[in-house]
Amino acid sequence: MILVIDVGNTNITFGVYQEKALETTFRVTTKIPRTSDEYGFTVRELLRNNNISSKEIEGCIIASVVPNVMHALVNAIKRYIGVEPLIVGPGIKTGIKIVSENPKETGADRIVDAVAAYELYGGPILVLDYGTATTYDLIDQDGNFGVCIIAPGIGISAKALWEDAAKLPQIEIKKPESILASTTVTSMQAGLVYGQIGQTEYIINRVKRESGFDNLKVVATGGLGRIIADATDTIDEYNATLTLEGLRILYEKNAGKKK
Repeated sequence: MILVIDVGNTNITFGVYQEKALETTFRVTTKIPRTSDEYGFTVRELLRNNNISSKEIEGCIIASVVPNVMHALVNAIKRYIGVEPLIVGPGIKTGIKIVSENPKETGADRIVDAVAAYELYGGPILVLDYGTATTYDLIDQDGNFGVCIIAPGIGISAKALWEDAAKLPQIEIKKPESILASTTVTSMQAGLVYGQIGQTEYIINRVKRESGFDNLKVVATGGLGRIIADATDTIDEYNATLTLEGLRILYEKNAGKKK
């Protein structure tokens, strides 16, 4: 079994694979400071709660966009799980070519999503990740990855509303039945969700027009991506585990090299 870890700005998502089968997933909050012992104990207990012994874990791979948690997390995996984790970063074999002006600026999460999308669906493909930020990554038919659009995520936009507007409450982010909202809560939900749908459709159509890829496949992932994907026909498929799949694929491409 291998342990795959996606360290995001909001959550750290863990997945356990038995070959290509995803056996279980679990999450912890990123923003809570933890020591390596706390990480190690938490991960080992969560594995145990999912009927997996830490001794069954033969390898690990981590992609992170939060550098300040890595020292404690990596040491935890070494000490409590007993494996040396592979880190997604410069020098890792990906199977795609990053052709942006400064490849080192490309986030590990975006690389992982791009690898998964290209391996699973081929190119050209546009990958939408609805996380803390909403990203749109374009990979062409030859596996060249160099184009990205980054926008505020739905959660960030919602937080800005209720933190910066005194009379607007904190709300659940969901699509109201109609855009013709009549209460404060549904008005905010309508603006957030239908606004995101409109942004999504415009960016996808603009990317198709400017890239010339009429056969462009569009795949979405991320926690709130399901809401948007279900509301527009410009998204071809929603894959909730795309990032974890990308980590598995990268581990398989690099495990022999690491040994």
